[in-house]
Amino acid sequence: MLRFPNCKINIGLYILNRRPDGFHNIQSIFYPLHFLSDALEIVESQDDSDHFFVSGIPINEPIGENICYKAVKLLRKKYQFPSINLYLKKMVPMGAGLGGGSADATCTLMMLNELFDLNISHHQMIQYASELGSDCAFFVNSTPQLGEGRGELLSQVDVSLTGKYLLIIKPDIHVSTAVAFQKVNPNNTRLPLINLLKNDIYLWKDLIFNDFESSVFESYPQIASIKKMLYEMGATYAQMSGSGAACYGIYNEKPKMDELPNGWISFGGVL
Repeated sequence: MLRFPNCKINIGLYILNRRPDGFHNIQSIFYPLHFLSDALEIVESQDDSDHFFVSGIPINEPIGENICYKAVKLLRKKYQFPSINLYLKKMVPMGAGLGGGSADATCTLMMLNELFDLNISHHQMIQYASELGSDCAFFVNSTPQLGEGRGELLSQVDVSLTGKYLLIIKPDIHVSTAVAFQKVNPNNTRLPLINLLKNDIYLWKDLIFNDFESSVFESYPQIASIKKMLYEMGATYAQMSGSGAACYGIYNEKPKMDELPNGWISFGGVL
């Protein structure tokens, strides 16, 4: 079985307050990007062991720390199914705020459910995905959704960027999400993000913000310069996604691009 787990961007990301469990309550719009994905294949193994194979962008972590491995182990605690070979080709950059790893993990859960007829309900699938990561549950439906709580409390939103062109630029920088959270200043006194989203996209620049940008831009001025460049190229709205390091710009048509600095990578496509 072969699938192509897509990634996402955040439209706005508000850090509201710190919770007793050490996490933070947030508000963010998760928007799926179907033109940028990894490739994930799962087949039944010929022996009694699970095997994991990774290609594409190098993953600098032990296989036991890989979130797809954790997804398989999570279901093995609850269901009986044959050993597998899992092949992951990484195309979505890591440390970018695009949720590539979360998408892979959720896709692993859903593929195992389908491949081995585990009969996991939609509600239970969301619960399992939430155990793996705060934004994993989004990828069960992978439609525009408002994320609240840690990001796992989801509700559909009526927002469409269909026909817009999206440009993503990521510098050769890895931003630690944990460190980004430590430096952010929570604020729960603003208008709900869902209300601000109803404004015309041309007004989003002055209304919808990512709370991580202030501290991340201070630590990594190169990321701030990317957001500025996206606006200079004609974006109607630009933002850093998640805790970074990628920034995106939304355009009415494909922008003209000069050669990017060494170490920067870019992706573009029609939404």
